Amino acid sequence: MIIKKFDEINISKGFKENLKSLGFENLTPIQEKSVDVLLEKKDCIAKANTGSGKTLAFSIPIVESLDVKNYKIQTLILAPTRELANQIATNLRDYVRHIHNVKILTLCGGMPFKPQVASLFHGAHIIVGTAGRILKHIKEENIDLSNVKNLVLDEADKMLDMGFYDDIMEIINILPKQRHSMLFSATYEHNIETLSSSILSNPIFVEVKAQKAKIKQLFYKCDKQNRKNLLVPVITQNKAQSILIFANMKIECDDIADFLDELGVDVLTLHSDLDQKERDEVFALFKSKSYPVLIASDVASRGLDVDDIDLVINFELAKDVKVHTHRIGRTARAGKGGIAISFYDNDEDKVDDIKDDFDDIVFDEIENIVDDTSFKIDSEFRTLFIDAGKKHKLRKGDVIGALTAGIGLHKDEIGLIESQNFRTYVAIKKDKIDFVLKALKDTKIKGKNYRYNKL
Repeated sequence: MIIKKFDEINISKGFKENLKSLGFENLTPIQEKSVDVLLEKKDCIAKANTGSGKTLAFSIPIVESLDVKNYKIQTLILAPTRELANQIATNLRDYVRHIHNVKILTLCGGMPFKPQVASLFHGAHIIVGTAGRILKHIKEENIDLSNVKNLVLDEADKMLDMGFYDDIMEIINILPKQRHSMLFSATYEHNIETLSSSILSNPIFVEVKAQKAKIKQLFYKCDKQNRKNLLVPVITQNKAQSILIFANMKIECDDIADFLDELGVDVLTLHSDLDQKERDEVFALFKSKSYPVLIASDVASRGLDVDDIDLVINFELAKDVKVHTHRIGRTARAGKGGIAISFYDNDEDKVDDIKDDFDDIVFDEIENIVDDTSFKIDSEFRTLFIDAGKKHKLRKGDVIGALTAGIGLHKDEIGLIESQNFRTYVAIKKDKIDFVLKALKDTKIKGKNYRYNKL
């Protein structure tokens, strides 16, 4: 099969050069099937899994149709979670960096409302957000969507699962009828078909069949009292460096976290009691590989965008097969494989349902779990917190410059940089974090002194 390259598609030279500088050379299957259709401004339904390259697929026609001199909202992108909306906006800012003065705003719940109103007053070209918050701005007449020519619904199946159908339709009913509409979804069930028929005009349907994830699934029958004692041996036996543990209740998440913390394991928890600022911090710390273990409930983990989790542990079985599939899929993103361990006891009905969907599950004995005491559950990085972000015009390049040219850190000693509106998280090699904190006290970034902390 001949793989199409970005040099071959009908986009501007500047856009091609920008994509090349970002490391894009070959189109992914969903991009290959959808990009030409989208560039012809045909409405499209694209069925593809997360991690398939869909964000760039729908971004290409958005960037190509952008009229930067027209300071009106030209594109609206709806996403199910704030985390996904932020990820889309971050990617889009990279994709448009060959064009000057493009304004991209994220409008999501869990963030202060008034600053969003102020940003809308100053105008934008592209809006990325969640349905509830955008609808609130519509009702308070803060946003003008009369110039929208591109509409994207990303992860539409998740939005419907979360009960956003009415909000979505209320938003779409005020958009111009003449527009380019794109719907991306991992599934195409009846609810998606109903939604698409309401908002798309003669859509082209493209699909990339999901490749079977290379996940090794092991099931262990074990009562709840003994499961905590098996967590460390399961991790060390599999030499896992990035571990996601699922529990069904907040109290269970906290209980597991307390147990592992007493054993000296660095853990994070993610559950419904955390406010948005705390959730953002947990996401940033886990993505940056500063903590090896994240314990999460299903609802709280929505929007977790980490590509290289190598072990998922179901401390308790999920409520249904769909949620189980979603859980274990976290260790097989972007075509990578992984291991999923599931504990069960009096859950035979759930186990039978899961077995019907997966024919390669191995049922093993807990006696075969052996603690590898030579393996240390640890992280390579620690995270530096900077009390400034995008709203302070602090860019990733400014931070890298201060750390390398400013205090002499090597680029290999800097990991992921997560830039948010009012704060920045920087992963630093553990053995360098104290040096960096001390050195930055006497170092200005863009002529300013900021507050730094180790997380």
